[in-house]
Amino acid sequence: MVHPRARWGERFYSFGDLLALRTIKQLTDKKVPALRVQKALAAIGQEIGVAEVPLDRLRLMEHARQVIVLGAGMFDQPFNPLSRQWLLPFPLGQPPATLHQMEARTPAEWFEAALACETQVEHLPEAIYSYHQVIRLAPEWIEAHINLGVAHYQLAQWEDARQAFLAAVKIDPSNPMARYNLGCVLEEMGEIADAIVQLKRAVRGMPAHADAHFNLALAYEKIGEDALAKEHWAFYLKYDPNGAWADTARERLTPPNSDRKQSAPIPFPKRKS
Repeated sequence: MVHPRARWGERFYSFGDLLALRTIKQLTDKKVPALRVQKALAAIGQEIGVAEVPLDRLRLMEHARQVIVLGAGMFDQPFNPLSRQWLLPFPLGQPPATLHQMEARTPAEWFEAALACETQVEHLPEAIYSYHQVIRLAPEWIEAHINLGVAHYQLAQWEDARQAFLAAVKIDPSNPMARYNLGCVLEEMGEIADAIVQLKRAVRGMPAHADAHFNLALAYEKIGEDALAKEHWAFYLKYDPNGAWADTARERLTPPNSDRKQSAPIPFPKRKS
């Protein structure tokens, strides 16, 4: 049910892992024995024919210290998976005092679930889904839009990334990181003039951000503005003289060489909170 992945000496949990842990905790908090919860989940899996119970599609409740399941068209009325018996529907408007329905996830919980899914590329679609849930519940949460754009960027989904960053810019036009990320995506899409507009706004807002200067220099170089490009290669070296791209910047500041290699934009960081 819960399969955390180890990375960098820490454990990372997927959306399903976090939801399973939350569900189990709420049931045990209602005095349902943990072993009974485990057996009930196994019985539900057998009943619907899956190895992992889709807790995001079901509602689990405690009733008389038993696990009761509803939801997703699988169980149209309360069902006890251990006794394999359907129960009479609970009186509408007057549920038993011991009935406990799982609470909806908060935007912060969706955000944390998304972060946990970002650690591996194969889980990025889950992260994207979770960020969409954050935005549905908290549409002005700019970091959710930015991180959503980064997830799309990592999957080379350029148009989706652009739309996410445009939404972030609309929320806060003065946010330099949103401008920087948007500029990076536009540069990847070949829209160099628009990329330069965004990257110029980014370096005005965070003048010591070396990578923004690097990508702006690269964009200027692509349209033949070598003097402006050299200005920003120099800024990159000023702010990150020993960085991973320092040798590339120094090469650009030397006389032209027929062996010069084409550089790609520096991938941008995502905002965590």
